[in-house]
Amino acid sequence: MPGSFTNEGGTRAYRLYIPGGKHAQALPLVVMLHGCGQDSDGFAAATRMNVPAEREKFFVLYPEQAAQANPSRCWHWYKGEDQVRGRGEPSIIAGMTREILSMHGIDAARVYVAGHSAGAAMAMVMGVNYPDLFAAIGVHSGLPYGVAHDLASAFAAMQQGPGAGLFQRESVIPPVLNMPRAVPAIVFHGDRDTTVHPGNGDQVLAQWAAVHSGEPRPLQLTTNRSRVPMGYAYTRAAYHDASGQALLEQWMVHGAGHGWSGGNPEVWYTEPRGPDASEEMVRFFRQHAQGEP
Repeated sequence: MPGSFTNEGGTRAYRLYIPGGKHAQALPLVVMLHGCGQDSDGFAAATRMNVPAEREKFFVLYPEQAAQANPSRCWHWYKGEDQVRGRGEPSIIAGMTREILSMHGIDAARVYVAGHSAGAAMAMVMGVNYPDLFAAIGVHSGLPYGVAHDLASAFAAMQQGPGAGLFQRESVIPPVLNMPRAVPAIVFHGDRDTTVHPGNGDQVLAQWAAVHSGEPRPLQLTTNRSRVPMGYAYTRAAYHDASGQALLEQWMVHGAGHGWSGGNPEVWYTEPRGPDASEEMVRFFRQHAQGEP
């Protein structure tokens, strides 16, 4: 279903996937932020997120960056005015999400945001600034929060790894008082990514682990290595709390480049031979809801 949302930050179009059948209870929502060179329809096709949405019954919102705002349709994750709550593109994405919640009776405790590349970097922005809205986030081929402040520092971080741009300005998670809860996160990255250096995936994890350092006990790490049949090997690292729940996961896909792991082979910006990132993100999201201990 097509639509658009407008606030003081601007206007953005979107596509909303509504699962079929009658819904006896409020359903979850996954917000999917596309990368540069994509639009909402293309991202839906690339990730095939609508497949688990139909099977497990959740809504999927695909905000679309306007070509007028950025000719390459990149979200402005690297601009200062688009890195804070209540301003610019974060306010549009959050406002659009809240409007969908109201219009369709979404379960407000089960709202999630994920993205690829520039969309993944914007998902980090949303997780930092709206932990009251999003129960968990998915970051695929993305970058840490605050790693850049303009286009030049963005390209430096993307091409040379986080060390190139991370310390060009203060790059820290805002004070704990601005984050009433540490948002669980699942991170995917290909170790052959030449567009966004794989070191950024490590830095995303390190940055988010720092947020979770306030847990009563240190997170416990477990790792395992496996392979997709006829596909890529991958290493999964999971960081568990005292109850055994994974608050952070990192999937490093060995041999993969800058594409959505396990995505549609007929669409650009996918790595079909990797583990299915959409399915794994849905699994991870299913374990987390607002208000859980």
